Amino acid sequence: MKSNTLLEIDQLSLTIPTPAGDAVILDDISLSMKKGETTSFVGESGCGKSMTAMAIMGLLPEGLKVRGNIQLLGKDLLSLPEEELCHVRGKQIGMIFQEPMTALNPVMTIGQQIAEGMLLHGVASKHEATKKVRQLLERVGLPEPRFSPNLYPHQLSGGQRQRVVIAIALACEPELLIADEPTTALDVTVQAQILDLIMDVAEESGMGLIMITHDLGVVAETTEKAIVMYAGQVIEEGSTDDVFSQMTHPYTRALFSASPHFDGTPDSSEGDRSLQAIPGMVPEPTNRPSGCAFSTRCEYSTAECNKRPALSCLSAEYKVACHHPLQLPIKEVM
Repeated sequence: MKSNTLLEIDQLSLTIPTPAGDAVILDDISLSMKKGETTSFVGESGCGKSMTAMAIMGLLPEGLKVRGNIQLLGKDLLSLPEEELCHVRGKQIGMIFQEPMTALNPVMTIGQQIAEGMLLHGVASKHEATKKVRQLLERVGLPEPRFSPNLYPHQLSGGQRQRVVIAIALACEPELLIADEPTTALDVTVQAQILDLIMDVAEESGMGLIMITHDLGVVAETTEKAIVMYAGQVIEEGSTDDVFSQMTHPYTRALFSASPHFDGTPDSSEGDRSLQAIPGMVPEPTNRPSGCAFSTRCEYSTAECNKRPALSCLSAEYKVACHHPLQLPIKEVM
């Protein structure tokens, strides 16, 4: 592992035994992140984004078959005993969950919950933790006296609760922050505020950031690198600029065609653009195609697609897994 590498995942596969056969959740995932890099995992629901995050956190459900390895700063997370993993969670990896109301303990004050990780990992004394709780609340936009550490989650709005979740994730100053659909349950105005906050704290601290989302607009606005996932596989990967300007995988281009304009308003330079649904459904985990996972929904599919395409380099930092990568200008397929 290179000295500037923060996270490296190598051939990670997750399967669940079922009466109908093994259900494939993740299929040979490999990726790498540099220290301080911001990366997005993007794709439809069920494509494996959140399960990849759960694997990094060591929070996989029992019964899964796991193959491959995950290294954080050279440490193999999959081989760590649970006691050591507990020290990695919170201290080295922070996570922001989708639904703040279920992520927070309703019978503990927000101050207690922010301080809990600092005390557990021994990064602060009780007195130091109390002081840092107030600093963190101010940092995430919940300053005293209006917002006391003695408040309970039910006394806050959805956006305020998500700010508390962010404060908890930042409390131990982790090397990596994972944000799993952090704005799903929030209204549009609050969504923008939360995204700005996450980006600000990531930039200020220099931590790595993984943003998990199905929203291409969030990807365009927040991350340097984009990883497109489909049916448990990485099918396109590169800088956000490259992925958005090239979109050489038919699935990536189909996602774009099915999405509103990134700013939520019609683009007058292009006229009205009707949204195009992607035909078909994501294949069931117990019935993945043996070749290209997208072949059953792809208008460019040929007999060659019965063989799984490798994730191949189109340039130094840009990869795509497709036998027929698209070369048409973006505007011709919108």
